[in-house]
Amino acid sequence: MSQERPRFHVVIPCAGTGSRAGVDIPKQYALLAGLPMVMHTLKAFAKVPGLGQALLVVSPKDLMMADLLAKHPQPAFSLVMRGGATRAQSVLGGLRQLEALGVDKQDWVLVHDAARCLITPRLIQALLNACFADEVGGLLALPLPDTLKSSVAGRVTQTLNRSDKWLAQTPQMFRLGALAQALSAGHELLTDEASAMEALGMSPLLVEGASFNFKVTYPQDWALAEAVLNDRKLRPGVLA
Repeated sequence: MSQERPRFHVVIPCAGTGSRAGVDIPKQYALLAGLPMVMHTLKAFAKVPGLGQALLVVSPKDLMMADLLAKHPQPAFSLVMRGGATRAQSVLGGLRQLEALGVDKQDWVLVHDAARCLITPRLIQALLNACFADEVGGLLALPLPDTLKSSVAGRVTQTLNRSDKWLAQTPQMFRLGALAQALSAGHELLTDEASAMEALGMSPLLVEGASFNFKVTYPQDWALAEAVLNDRKLRPGVLA
């Protein structure tokens, strides 16, 4: 990769409604520690050196994001109205936009959940450092810390070996061409970018993340995320 080209690019799918979050608007717009949730996510990526194209992918029917960015400018990010009904469709829309912008198919792309708003520049850099020299790419993840059970009708049937189990997080980092090919294959059970790459027979690298990098999904997650963000205000730089 030549020194003149950006080191990496970012796609943040943001076309969901967050129906499980218990808020009256799509959760990416709900206030968290004084800012709309998505702003915390964008600010973290904007602080990482080497950022090339950075895309925020929303639904073509989204009427809120443009106004939000006007109120809270994030010049590193461009708004892309190519979000789809699924995460995979939204990410692929972002990848197609990168291709239209002339991004090389061998360039690295990081895909991140907008609702993982506690991500830090340090964690992002750790993933970049681990994956730049990798043939496939990889993702942040955590070794499973708890005892794992299988069940039938709400009752335990078996305790499973957790020694090789990980909890997948984001960002997930792959080359533009390979990821676009993987998502275009249309496999039905894709839950993240890594599973798309796995469906093509590839084995992404697992890079240890952090427990605070959780996805704000349920009502109880809001209080925890708010506490983490407020603590960072009191102790700036602790998890930068």
